[in-house]
Amino acid sequence: MNPPGLHVHLDPQLISGYYWTPKTCLLDTRKDHQFFVTVFDFGQQQSAARLRNGFHDQNTRHDWQVGKMAREKRLIYGDVLDGYDALLALQVDNPVNEQERKAVRQDAQDILNIHGRLGRSLDCTLDRFTHFLPQANRPPRTDDYTVPRMKPKKSGQQNSAASGPNASERLQHFKQRNNDLAETVRQIAEIESPSDNKQAVDRLGGHLAGRFEKIGGHSKLHKAAEFGDHLQVDFEGAAKRSPVLLLGHLDTVYPLGTLKSMPCTISNGNLFGPGVLDMKSGIALMLHAIEALLAWNEDQLPRPVTVLLVSDEEIGSRSSRAITESLAKRSSAVLVMEPSYGPKGALKTARKGVGEYLVKVTGKAAHAGLDFEKGESAILELARQLTAMSKLVDAKHGVTLNPGIISGGTRSNVVPAEATAVVDVRVLKMKDAAVIDKKMRALRPYNRKCKLQITGGVNRPPMERSSGVVDLLKKAAAIAKEMNWKLDEAAVGGGSDGNYTAGLGIPTLDGLGGVGEGAHAAHENIVIAELPRRAALLAGLIERA
Repeated sequence: MNPPGLHVHLDPQLISGYYWTPKTCLLDTRKDHQFFVTVFDFGQQQSAARLRNGFHDQNTRHDWQVGKMAREKRLIYGDVLDGYDALLALQVDNPVNEQERKAVRQDAQDILNIHGRLGRSLDCTLDRFTHFLPQANRPPRTDDYTVPRMKPKKSGQQNSAASGPNASERLQHFKQRNNDLAETVRQIAEIESPSDNKQAVDRLGGHLAGRFEKIGGHSKLHKAAEFGDHLQVDFEGAAKRSPVLLLGHLDTVYPLGTLKSMPCTISNGNLFGPGVLDMKSGIALMLHAIEALLAWNEDQLPRPVTVLLVSDEEIGSRSSRAITESLAKRSSAVLVMEPSYGPKGALKTARKGVGEYLVKVTGKAAHAGLDFEKGESAILELARQLTAMSKLVDAKHGVTLNPGIISGGTRSNVVPAEATAVVDVRVLKMKDAAVIDKKMRALRPYNRKCKLQITGGVNRPPMERSSGVVDLLKKAAAIAKEMNWKLDEAAVGGGSDGNYTAGLGIPTLDGLGGVGEGAHAAHENIVIAELPRRAALLAGLIERA
């Protein structure tokens, strides 16, 4: 049973003896002192003589008489905190030290710097204290699960491929924090970020920059004039290895105001809302996986990590492609946090390349009644061209063409002088992209009095299932197996920014984000219960990729 709502202030004090009046002052690293914590407003507790044995509100197994205690400050021993986690039910809601005006996180780091001289009791106490350090926009935790900590390395010992707790312990860590994971997804989804609204996308970028910085990242904004700014966050790592790039996007396909008709809701274990699957759950997984790795490796990642969240992925990545490719070239692997595939959460090891062509026909206008024979219909010519393009489809080998937008003409009584078609093209292999491009540009007018102009091309190379992709998949499958989970793979027709990195030959693994359905649709949702093992998988891949 938790105590009633409390406001506590934690203040290290120097005590000259067990029962002497305490004197508040700064800790001196040159001397040994016993460490105590001041606790305010506990209400009822054990009498002072039996305080070592625990708190009545925290431990229901004892049956001795409970003594009354006035609401005033009392001192408790560190081993009481260690034995009964007395502070785990408290909410530390004042993030600033009122005396020094420093962030509590920094105060805690100052204490950690001298903990070696204060003994094991202090070390145990600090584990609990740092568990409560404030984190941006995060609901208070009510569980008593302690983050597993890595054993100290011997002098000269190098980081292993997977240090810290084992796979089952890592999965348990994220299961204990599944509500936090879902809440982070909801918070991000409720900051709407349509691709065509720079102000909205920048608002989300600023929010996430702050959250990543709270856990130790160094943020950088790549300014964009027509689109939202692209967010890059760098984390230093202990090992002398190339960084791994975590790739995602800020923008969604939903217009501003969609939340009014499509609010974030939870039903039957699924979280519904605009962009929760594509791909704000992927962003939340990045935050929580990095945070956990920092805890398991004593505030230092096992390798450098770069996070890149672009603002225009849903509309072609025209302003961000160069940034993505530049960062990928410095990285040993790229982990793409786009949604997984299907109800089993398969990873994406191949994606089709994506192209777009504009087919424009120019004819001759004329009155449809008086001078019909003098006109040259651009629409009729375009129809013939579309029939010719349909013969280029080779679905067996993954080559498709889809005229998705058709326009032309001005009035029904006018022979149309212009007509256009926007054609989507998909290919599985880069060699097919070259073939289809050659065939598109070889098209000629059937009506020689009309002009035919074709522009565009394949702008996203296919993500092919290369040896680098397969190697990453094997590492992911091994991590999943340690959690008794069989990981599937899939080849999909949609493209992502992973197409660019894979096209450069950088090992790339896609589909590491949330599990759900309805991307870009009114029923878009994620399965909340799948978040913990996706986070554990990502944490493992950051270490091993």
